Amino acid sequence: MAVLCLPSFLFSITNLLLLLFTSSATSALDSIGPFQSISDGQTLVSKQGSFRLGFFSPGISKNRYLGIWYNNIPTRTVVWVANRCNPINDSSGLLTINSRGNLVLFGHNNNESEVWSTRSVKQAKNPLVQILDNGNLALRDEEDGGNPEAYLWQSFDYPCDTLLPEMKLGWDLRTGLKRSLSAWKNPDDPCPGDFTYGYELGQTYPEAYIRNHGAKFYRNGPWNGLRFSGVPELTVNRFFNFGFVYNEDDVYYTYKLINESVLSRIVLNQTTSTRERSVWVEAEQAWKQYSSLPRDYCDHYGLCGANGKCVISQNPVCECLDGFKPKSDEDWNNMEWSEGCERSVPLSCQERYKDGFVKFVGLKLPDTTHSWVNKTMNLKECRAKCLRNCSCMAYTNSDIRGEGSGCVLWFGDLVDIRGFPENGQDLYIRMPASELEKKRKAIVDSKVKTEAIIVAVIGVAFAMLFVGFAIARNRTVDLKASSDRIKIDDSRGRKEDLELPMFKQSTIAIATNNFSLENKIGEGGYGPVYRGLLQDGQEIAVKRLSPSSGQGVNEFKNEVILISKLNHRNLVRLLGCCIKGEDKMLVYEYMPNKSLDTFIFDEKQSKLLDWSQRFKIIHGIARGLVYLHQDSRLRIIHRDLKASNVLLDRDMNPKISDFGLARISGGDQIEGNTNRVVGTYGYMAPEYALDGKFSTKSDVFSFGTLMLEIISGMKSRGFHHPHLGVTLIGHAWRLMQEGRALELIDGDKSNYSKNVTQEVLRCVHVSLLCVQQQPGDRPSMSSVLLMLSSTDSDLPEPKPPGYFMETYCLAETDSFSSKHVSFSNNDITISIMDAR
Repeated sequence: MAVLCLPSFLFSITNLLLLLFTSSATSALDSIGPFQSISDGQTLVSKQGSFRLGFFSPGISKNRYLGIWYNNIPTRTVVWVANRCNPINDSSGLLTINSRGNLVLFGHNNNESEVWSTRSVKQAKNPLVQILDNGNLALRDEEDGGNPEAYLWQSFDYPCDTLLPEMKLGWDLRTGLKRSLSAWKNPDDPCPGDFTYGYELGQTYPEAYIRNHGAKFYRNGPWNGLRFSGVPELTVNRFFNFGFVYNEDDVYYTYKLINESVLSRIVLNQTTSTRERSVWVEAEQAWKQYSSLPRDYCDHYGLCGANGKCVISQNPVCECLDGFKPKSDEDWNNMEWSEGCERSVPLSCQERYKDGFVKFVGLKLPDTTHSWVNKTMNLKECRAKCLRNCSCMAYTNSDIRGEGSGCVLWFGDLVDIRGFPENGQDLYIRMPASELEKKRKAIVDSKVKTEAIIVAVIGVAFAMLFVGFAIARNRTVDLKASSDRIKIDDSRGRKEDLELPMFKQSTIAIATNNFSLENKIGEGGYGPVYRGLLQDGQEIAVKRLSPSSGQGVNEFKNEVILISKLNHRNLVRLLGCCIKGEDKMLVYEYMPNKSLDTFIFDEKQSKLLDWSQRFKIIHGIARGLVYLHQDSRLRIIHRDLKASNVLLDRDMNPKISDFGLARISGGDQIEGNTNRVVGTYGYMAPEYALDGKFSTKSDVFSFGTLMLEIISGMKSRGFHHPHLGVTLIGHAWRLMQEGRALELIDGDKSNYSKNVTQEVLRCVHVSLLCVQQQPGDRPSMSSVLLMLSSTDSDLPEPKPPGYFMETYCLAETDSFSSKHVSFSNNDITISIMDAR
């Protein structure tokens, strides 16, 4: 480690004598003996060469500052600055140790002009200054040894805009020392701006805030024993360990790299108004963003006001908590949510023992400014204490590890809540007796409806089996035999017609010329597809289950039940089905232009699709998915959206097809988990391919991939850049980062107008938002449709996508399992079984 050392008996030497003995040569020093100082042009380097201390000028400024930066990377990255707001305007800077053993920085051609200094209480007998290999500049007394607890002063206690591994963000309660981050004003001026990040005293349940111009801008959420409530993605990973200390002496967060050869830092950036964690990528010789906060619209502090909840997957994103209503309906309808929500039925302190609590799950806990904590109480005791105080509005565990422990109480309005379906926390919110009864009835009604749906589905299954047996006995029915259509009991016990006729096998055979090769128009994971012509002149497409198909009876029933109840111009229409023994067929309306892949991936056919036609197709697919995810009676997740499953009618209108692998979700259910992973290589979202977690956001990922294919005419599966080896998604990401996104366009783009060019760039941008690694970062399909339709609104910057590289290693997160998944390399839907 580099050393700056001056014996105490020499401190009385005049500054002039020090200057006479100071080396003027530009050099890197690893040790400095008596009578020497650090002048502008000289640097100290840590023992292993990780960091360097010296003078520098930031950006285009000519001012000189004393700072620390990484030594082994070509891009000067400054991590600490001494004289942040007091620059030296020439090269006269001099760092030395004064008679009390403090570091002192002189400048302005005058030794008496002190620019910056440390303030050590204890006077050192034999002072020693070291820059350590973790980037810490430490002043200690050599007689005290190398114990960090004996440091007289260290730069880690006075961070600037950067938090390095092993640094602490928080408070030393014994001394009142506050360690917080403050962003540079701009790239040319390291003086603290208006963007700060740190823990604030006065809260019994501490949490960190980012403030902008003094106002709360973002909140981490309190520590819950595993992570911060508002950062659910902060999980055990292979890059760094992290921890939070909260006791009588300290309140701080810290992290440490598992692999010390990795360079990682947290920086507060005023220019982008973000707190960014980045990693140095040697192969690209650049810093790459690992994570960024705020991550989205819902992360902006108090967006939905008091007692409101932000759900990023919804449109609009704000809603009142159950049991609350908008304070101003007019403002709320205009998407002005700052006034927040108030109780539908006010609480009465006189009747507080009639109150109860409703459990809300999957939340970022409210702001803890008005909270109380007891680390020893259990949840039952916590509830009782809250109930006794009529000002207590909510409670939960302070530590969620195991079965949970500790108690947190909230008083007054609940502020800055957002929904986190994955890794969110439970919160018990106080409700009057009347609201509890309303909630109880709602739960009962929901159970009744759920049971009715289950009975209906079971009824369909039995009906299908009955029909199958009947057909096995040659009791087939004709297209016009509507009296034999499948019927089920709805939730009110009434007979409901599924509007799904049964075709005779002979009728299908005649229509398809006995399933001749001339009539075969394609093949998918289900089996071959044939073109047919009924006797009344109607053209049909017949999908016939292949004996070797990975799909079977379940997929057949699934498609029958699902698509028979769907009705949208961008979904293919199912005309009927046919069951004859093991022979199972679905009969659709015929799409004369076949599937989308026959156009966009064919050199000749693709020339028939100009940009307006491609944009029309993108819009149509988006509308179909919005209907499935949001507007149909039940939320439907397709799970196998791809170019071959989008059919084109005579007017080139797109229609989503093949619902054999689709899943129905209940009204409020937005995700699920399966042991049977189904889908197509190149379109499957990372969390689904690797962990079997599917949601509407996995459809969004598939849509984003499909958008890139429509724009570029290149296949996602099998794409390989000759030099970089990235996927199509990775290729699009690189081009956008380099400002060359227009190179993605398929065909001649020289005649594109400015408006068309902007439209294409917007589509590329939206597609990269759809294929972001984390599901929570992806927009909902309704938001996607809004972004595609409106050219006035600004789009958020996309985070690095999933499947950036050709392999399925997740470059910037370890939040997924590491199981191996193999895929077929054709375009046929695949299924993967994985025991859990």
